[in-house]
Amino acid sequence: MYVYIVECADGSYYTGWTTDLRRRLATHNAGRGSRSTRIRRPAKLVYSEEHPDRASAQRRELAIKRWPRHRKRALIASFDGEGSTK
Repeated sequence: MYVYIVECADGSYYTGWTTDLRRRLATHNAGRGSRSTRIRRPAKLVYSEEHPDRASAQRRELAIKRWPRHRKRALIASFDGEGSTK
């Protein structure tokens, strides 16, 4: 399971969880993802982290969604693009 953040064309962030990052990003960009990303395409993956199970991924997603934008930006800045933080 993965928790991810995408940056939409308008600069907004969307946080979600999935079992397949590539497929989920393609779904967002095809307009079949969330309502939020559907109207703000294209979406670019800017952060992801792996979790051992769905419950932990969903807890982490909810925690990140509650964060202010500056804290999300700091998390994204620490991401090296290979699935881990710097």
